[in-house]
Amino acid sequence: MAVAPDGTLYVNTWSGIYYNNGPVPAGGFVVALKDTHADGRADVIERFGETVASGGHGGTGLVFYNGMIYAEINDRIVRYPLAPNEVAPKGAGETVVSGLPTTGDHPMHPFLITPKGDLFVDLGSATNDCEKQNRFPHSPGNDPCTEKMTRAGIWRYDANKTDQHFSPAERFASGIRNSEGLSLDAAGRIFATQHGRDQLREDWPELYSAQQGQALPAEELVELRQGADYGWPECYFDNAQKKLALGPEYGGDGGKKIGVCAERQEPVAFFPAHWAPNDMKIYLGNTFPKAYQGGAFIAFHGSWNRAPGPQGGYNIVFQPLADGKATGAYTVFADGFAGTVKDPGRAAFRPSGLAVAPDGALFISDDVHGRIWRVTYQGGNPEAAVAAAPAPAGVAPATSSADARPPEGVHPDAGKATAALPVPKGFTPEQVALGSRVFHGEVADGTCGGCHGADGKGSPVAPDLTTGKWLWSDGSLQGLETTIKNGVPEPKAHPGAMPPMGGVVLSQADLDAVSAYVWALGHKTP
Repeated sequence: MAVAPDGTLYVNTWSGIYYNNGPVPAGGFVVALKDTHADGRADVIERFGETVASGGHGGTGLVFYNGMIYAEINDRIVRYPLAPNEVAPKGAGETVVSGLPTTGDHPMHPFLITPKGDLFVDLGSATNDCEKQNRFPHSPGNDPCTEKMTRAGIWRYDANKTDQHFSPAERFASGIRNSEGLSLDAAGRIFATQHGRDQLREDWPELYSAQQGQALPAEELVELRQGADYGWPECYFDNAQKKLALGPEYGGDGGKKIGVCAERQEPVAFFPAHWAPNDMKIYLGNTFPKAYQGGAFIAFHGSWNRAPGPQGGYNIVFQPLADGKATGAYTVFADGFAGTVKDPGRAAFRPSGLAVAPDGALFISDDVHGRIWRVTYQGGNPEAAVAAAPAPAGVAPATSSADARPPEGVHPDAGKATAALPVPKGFTPEQVALGSRVFHGEVADGTCGGCHGADGKGSPVAPDLTTGKWLWSDGSLQGLETTIKNGVPEPKAHPGAMPPMGGVVLSQADLDAVSAYVWALGHKTP
């Protein structure tokens, strides 16, 4: 999102595999929202830009600069000049940069533009950790990681020029796996978020416990410097040790070895693992209390892979900053978006984008229902301290702990709704119930629910198991068991590979049971 000087809010939208290819409203992918009644609600809503009919798939990146809206669309960044008194531009867009990579795990291109016109664009990694076989157990990392020449970093272009083309030569900084949030502070420093890697436990169970799998590695806030390397794929930030550690794909031993990581750039601040920082804005407004000015608001989209512990994030946090450094711990600024269930398939809302308006208001967007909130300060005390949001009622803690509970601690019905499920021939209801417990992490540290959702209805990285449609077998019990046992190293329709048995060790009885449970999910009566 971005806000024009007159207060009009512009929002980029995206349709694709991350959002289950849902129906797209008529009109362009970019939306203009204007409040003409000064009541805090948009009453003028206009769409513009490319459409599905013209081959568009939308995008995430969007900036208002020099009287124009710059928006990501497919593999390009396009700008739309605004005429005087125009809410949504009527003319065709001009291509600023084209040929940006769109393959792999992170095909989106968030970006920012500095006052002098430097356009910094994030190109997320194509893989989890530059493995020879993406997201597969014990797959070593490519060394050197040639992927870093074209991915996992920040590229710089000129916002005042058109018809630029992507190449490795414009790389500004590297070693950033996926930076969804980019923002400038008052001194012109550039800050960026980093999504930490996945699957330490699933891919290297002999080195990491189930608890470490959900608690490592940290999400990060970094200050961008030209030529700096922030560690990916060789390194991850260990939030328990508060330092970069060598990853197992590159000779790491579970956190003790440092190796090349001693030469990499550490973060300014760090946050719990797998919370997914999807946007970040430095607050440069002057209507919130002084304690917020110059600090960073971060939108955490919420985890999918903290199983068998509870999922976390789904909130907005505030990180105090001064002179480019953290000045204290983060505070949860706004919470309760997910409702009673913090799970990617069942969360009521998931924070995604942020924008600060000229009047100091903070906009927060959601990508489940497309809702946008406008947050203003009514306290009247400019000296008020930073305040934490009250914990939502009826929701399990968002962070893990020493006695981390499996997902059913968050989802009361998980593992308890098998009575109505069909039972495959030769099996018993008790075996289906055991399979549910494996699926939800109650037995053998199973991780199935982390990717497929606690209800089995899928997530951005794994398919819906309740439709009865199967890609890797005929849906028979034997076919499903073979798929679970062998894994899916190269998915056909989803970005997340599945390691054998979900990356854990299952006994034959547990494998039989979880196969029966998945069969039952796909054969139950609607």
